Amino acid sequence: MTRIKWPVALATLFVLLLGWYLLYTQQVIERVQANSELLSRIYTEVQEGLFSQDPTSETQALFELQQIVRSAGVPLVLMGPGDTVLTHINLPFEVDAETVEGQERIRAYVRTLDQQNPPVGDPTGLQHIHYGDSSEVRSLRFIPFLQASGLLLTVFIGFLVIRFQRRAEGEKAWTAMARELAHQLGTPLSSLAGWLEVLRLPHDERPGNLQDPEIASSIGEDLERLKRISHRFELIGTEPELESLSVRQLVRDLEDYLAARIPRLAKKGVELIVDIPHGLPRVKANEVLLIWALENVVKNALDALAGRGGKITIYAREIGGDWVSLRIRDTGPGVDPEIRDRLFEPGVSSKSGGWGVGLALSRRIVEGVHGGKIELLETGEGTTFQVRLPAADA
Repeated sequence: MTRIKWPVALATLFVLLLGWYLLYTQQVIERVQANSELLSRIYTEVQEGLFSQDPTSETQALFELQQIVRSAGVPLVLMGPGDTVLTHINLPFEVDAETVEGQERIRAYVRTLDQQNPPVGDPTGLQHIHYGDSSEVRSLRFIPFLQASGLLLTVFIGFLVIRFQRRAEGEKAWTAMARELAHQLGTPLSSLAGWLEVLRLPHDERPGNLQDPEIASSIGEDLERLKRISHRFELIGTEPELESLSVRQLVRDLEDYLAARIPRLAKKGVELIVDIPHGLPRVKANEVLLIWALENVVKNALDALAGRGGKITIYAREIGGDWVSLRIRDTGPGVDPEIRDRLFEPGVSSKSGGWGVGLALSRRIVEGVHGGKIELLETGEGTTFQVRLPAADA
């Protein structure tokens, strides 16, 4: 069952449980109403017997009353002196009260009835009526258990669903992380493979008459990039040390990142606007990871402007002395409403070829490592991401 179908399954289960419970409750209500009707009939027969002057009518009323009591289904046992069974009705078994075995069996059943309800004695104290519960009362006793069972079942299934979703999200995150690592390692590795092919060529056949020192310098740059990638992924699984950093310095690193990538955008250019005022509080952060998180957000803006051009604005402000807000805004087409609520989940991407790990990593770094907050803001044009970071002295 896919993640999207779980809410439908839970809603269906809830409706079924609710319908079953309502049906059961309705049956109990109907039985109670029938019991009220029996009481009304008993009252009517008693009234007729009280006000009738005809002994035959009185006898008939008593006979009718006995039939009504019998039809109520309540087990009754009338016992006299010495626990002798005088009469009985509505027992759950067939028995001959004239025999010794029948008397013993009824007395054993009476002890069960007395656990449900205390016996009722007549004014002389010589006879006692022992009675059990009606079918309506027995049905009502099951309602709390039905409610508890339904609740526990719903909670149990909800727990399983949450556990399944967390496991699925974890697997998705690891898959996306592996793809991202392979993607980032792919570029410098391909470059190193190319330089190796160049080194194998005779000097006079190398493109541009490249010399060994130039090739060695380029190889060194690729190795440095591999080292940086390895260090980033190493830190993401640990609790890195945080230090006091300047926001202006962080943004300068972002500008260097943009400077290397803006020329590669097709056709139209991208204008970069940076607005970082002096005097901003320093933030407590890990430089390697935080730069990585901000680069992912900037890369998202660059991808939005690819092929169309536009503006990317980076600006920062102080919030209440305890926070620093860093916003990255682009003039691209905006985020598809269908994925806005899931934009920071692993595997969610607005690009057909994307793996949806960049923003998920940014959230993990900003919120999990730095105790900050990253969010997509509602704006009328383009896309604006806000990264809030706690001030170092807060």
